Amino acid sequence: MKRIWGVLGAMVLALASTAASAQEKLVVSIWGGNWKEGAGIIAKEFTKRTGMEVEFITGGTLDRLAKAKVAKDSPESDVVFTTSQVGFLYQADGLFEKLDKAKIANYAGLVSAADRGDYEVGVYSYVYSPVYRADLMPKDFKLTSWNDLWSPEVAGKLSLPDFDPSHIIIASAVLSGGTAANWEVGIPLLEKLKPGVKAFYQSDATSQDLLKTGETPVQVMLSINAYHLIQNGVPVTIAIPKEGAVVGIDVLGINAGTKKLDKAQEFINVALDPEIQRQLCNFHKCSPMHKDAKIDAELAKLPGIFTTPEQWSTQAIITPDEIRAKLLPTWKAWFTENMMQ
Repeated sequence: MKRIWGVLGAMVLALASTAASAQEKLVVSIWGGNWKEGAGIIAKEFTKRTGMEVEFITGGTLDRLAKAKVAKDSPESDVVFTTSQVGFLYQADGLFEKLDKAKIANYAGLVSAADRGDYEVGVYSYVYSPVYRADLMPKDFKLTSWNDLWSPEVAGKLSLPDFDPSHIIIASAVLSGGTAANWEVGIPLLEKLKPGVKAFYQSDATSQDLLKTGETPVQVMLSINAYHLIQNGVPVTIAIPKEGAVVGIDVLGINAGTKKLDKAQEFINVALDPEIQRQLCNFHKCSPMHKDAKIDAELAKLPGIFTTPEQWSTQAIITPDEIRAKLLPTWKAWFTENMMQ
C-alpha cells in the first residue's frame, strides 16, 4: 500500500510540475500596436517550438528603459525589443545579459549590420528618409538628395520629428562633409532649413496624419510608416537620397537577472530564423538581418529594403549606437531651442 501511495504521490508532483511549467510565460517588453503585432510572429513560432507562451508588456521606448532601471533587481520582463541606440543605454546601466552567441544558432548567418555588440542583436532594419506626396507637389518634382529639402519647392511644406531629430541632424552633417560625431558642422545648414519647416510631429500617428491630409506633403519619415500609408492608398513616394538614408535597427536584448535565460536566447534564435525573418519583413516592409532570408521579390525592389552588401554600403547611413545614444540629448536640446522656437 505504501508503495502505491508513493507512486501516486510522485504522479501528483509530476503533474503539478507540468502544470506550473505550462503556466510559466516568457515576458517580452515592446512597443504597442503594429510593433507588438509583428513580434507576435516570433512568439507564435517560439511557443510552437518550446511549448512556452509569450506575454507582451508595452510602452514607449524611454518609458520602458526608465521602468527597467527601477526594476533592475527584479526585472518585469525577460526580453526587450528596442532600438539599437537605446539598447546601448540598457547595456550601459547593466540591464542586459551578455549574449551567448554559441547558443543562438542563427547568429552565424547575420549581415554585419545586425552585430550590435555582445549584449543585443539586430532583428530588422528600416530607414528614415525624405518622402513626399507627388500628387501635391509640382509635376516634375523629385527628391534625389537630402539637399533637395532646402529647395524652394519644399519651403513651407516640410515636417520633421521633434522627439528624435537625429535623422536631419546626421543628414545635415553628412551634406557638410562631416558625420554624426562632429554634427556641429551641419548647424549652418539646419539654420537655413528652419524657415521652410511647417510642422514638427510628436508620434507615428501624427506623422502619418500630416501626410494623409496633405498638410505637409514632404516629410522625413520612418519607411515602415510610409509603407503603411501606401498600403492604405495614400500616394507616398519614398526617396533614398544619393548620400544614403539614415538607418534604424530594432534589436533584442535579454534582461539581466532573468530566470529564463535559455528560453530568452531561444526567442532571439527564433527571431533570427530565415523564415521568421521573411515573415517579419513582409509584415513591416523592412530589411532582414539574416543572409538566407528569402524575402518576396516585390518587397526586395522597394526603396529602403536592403538585401545585398552593395545596398548596405551605398544606400545606408549607419551611426554607431554609442555616438547616437550619447549625443541624442544634446541634439534634442539644440533642436528644441534653435529649430522649434
